Amino acid sequence: MNILYFLIACSVLMALIFLGAFFWALKNGQHDDVHTPGIRILFDDEVETKESDKDHFSE
Repeated sequence: MNILYFLIACSVLMALIFLGAFFWALKNGQHDDVHTPGIRILFDDEVETKESDKDHFSE
């Protein structure tokens, strides 16, 4: 029965740690920009070409 009390105390402690981390992230502006990540997926990444590829295509 003692182990049950220990496990409940550990789970409450972990929940408080996660709650504190959430409020810390909220205070530091982690969730301020909710519009840009949804749009960023629509744009393609720029492809970098190597110098050897540039020489090959210029011939």
